[in-house]
Amino acid sequence: MSPPGGTAPGGAPRAARFAERITDAEYAAGWRLVQMLPQSPALGAFRLGADLAARRGGAGVRRLRANLARVVPSASPAELDALVREGMRSYARYWWEMFRLPAMDPAEIHARTDPFVIGSGPFFEALDAGRPVVFAVPHSGNWDTAGVWLVEMLRRRGLPPAFTTVAQRLRPESLYRRFVAYRESLGFEVVAAEDGSAAYRALIRRLRAGGVVCLVADRDVTATGVEVQFLGEPARLPAGPARLAGLTGALLVPAYPRFTPDAWLLRMAEPVPVGRGTDAVAKATQDVADTFGRLIAEAPADWHALQPIWTADHTPHGEASAEGSEADR
Repeated sequence: MSPPGGTAPGGAPRAARFAERITDAEYAAGWRLVQMLPQSPALGAFRLGADLAARRGGAGVRRLRANLARVVPSASPAELDALVREGMRSYARYWWEMFRLPAMDPAEIHARTDPFVIGSGPFFEALDAGRPVVFAVPHSGNWDTAGVWLVEMLRRRGLPPAFTTVAQRLRPESLYRRFVAYRESLGFEVVAAEDGSAAYRALIRRLRAGGVVCLVADRDVTATGVEVQFLGEPARLPAGPARLAGLTGALLVPAYPRFTPDAWLLRMAEPVPVGRGTDAVAKATQDVADTFGRLIAEAPADWHALQPIWTADHTPHGEASAEGSEADR
């Protein structure tokens, strides 16, 4: 047996493996308890936690503040304080809704979202023509409810009620499986980014069948992205959305999920053209970055950017200089 803090069988430090089990248990409890509690007190508790976190100013909050300062450079310190507080409340609302979502009625989510879907004309035209669609979205609002709206909308149009997305593999494995099962229960096909060619084949398969792929694309978590100018500073964003659209002829649509006071808004921007040639993917990714900048500026508090985005905020070794805790948004 290994001493406390030593290495347990399988090569992982015993303390780290114990912490992973605790994390998994906490998320499991969250899914059970939040669904049992009355809605208003539960949401109030999450908002209180958000306000406390904003006042405490941990690493994730400091990173959110720095990121939002780029979105709203004219904000005074007091205005930025208020924006960070609203941003943390938005982030807390996402988690509260995520824990409740498996017990919610997809038809109700569709009904509460549908009046607030903006700019969907090109998307519906593509569906009618049998053309595949790639959505590129940032970490914002509640993209899970946007996904539920999408699945329900596809069902009502007589199309396969599912889309494919990519997730990072979490530790422990049991927590990753828990998140995959959660999203699969909503109608999402989830593939692991770390699966490489297998994940890529699943995305291509969905698109070549005329389906929909949704990719979160405001952070280059694999360090294989394209260098862009994002809100006036160098950053790297994933090239996957543009590359997939160029390869399959899919419509590439940047979109921004947002909150309304008691429902959800989904803003679809004008599709980004993906041309031909060696620089086509880079150009389209820059266009996505420009569109993200405009969409985020419309509702910056709903952008859950608690991790480094810009090149200047990463260490020379490519590691994040400060990160908030986030379980695979």
